[in-house]
Amino acid sequence: MHPTATANTSRWNGGQSPFNLSYGKIMMWFFLFTDALTFGALLISNGTKRFFSEVWPNANYVFRSYPFGGDTNAPLVFVSFMTFVLIISSVTMVLAVHSGHYMDKKGVTKWLLWTIVGGVIFLASQCWEWVHLNHEGAWWGSFLDPNTVTKEHLAQFYKPGDLDNVSLEAALASTTNFFNFFFTITGFHGVHVLSGVVFNIMILINTVNGVYERRGHYEMVEKTGLYWHFVDLVWVFVFTVFYLV
Repeated sequence: MHPTATANTSRWNGGQSPFNLSYGKIMMWFFLFTDALTFGALLISNGTKRFFSEVWPNANYVFRSYPFGGDTNAPLVFVSFMTFVLIISSVTMVLAVHSGHYMDKKGVTKWLLWTIVGGVIFLASQCWEWVHLNHEGAWWGSFLDPNTVTKEHLAQFYKPGDLDNVSLEAALASTTNFFNFFFTITGFHGVHVLSGVVFNIMILINTVNGVYERRGHYEMVEKTGLYWHFVDLVWVFVFTVFYLV
């Protein structure tokens, strides 16, 4: 047998990583792949429902408010702030991983802390947005009964004139579908952000206690970083589908 073939075969006999990746990293990539399929299915379902609907709520009218802004009409300003915070938290996560590569405990601690702060700000902002929409009457299944909802009520979520040639039943169905998908998908993403914040807090505690210094590596920071970057990337798609398109 050729020497090269023998060497390549022996890598799979145990005791080595053929792709120079640890078991933990490989399993994290598998998890992220399956999670991406779930998000993809939800977003594709939303797109399909939108494509076959007569009308669809307009993001500039649905997401026009921000905390303490009163009746100020500022389309997408608040969600842009949320997105900016989440992207910055991804940058601080990169810096935490980079510090871990150099066994810089102080750097890992600092940048993980800032990542956690960014995640908490994002979650708090999302909670405000949900509460605000709920005060406007939007929630899962809120627009199912034509006897309790009028076109005038629905008009706040649409561009003027969008509902002129649309039946109340069609408008109710579109508005219900929009918010059902919105709360489901953003809620599912929010759970991921919350999980990421919890993971980062656990990693931060271990870092402060010197756990990774004793192990001789900060691989856990890197694995958590992969998860956090995935959550940020998914938000880019969610932001595009619900707030921009």
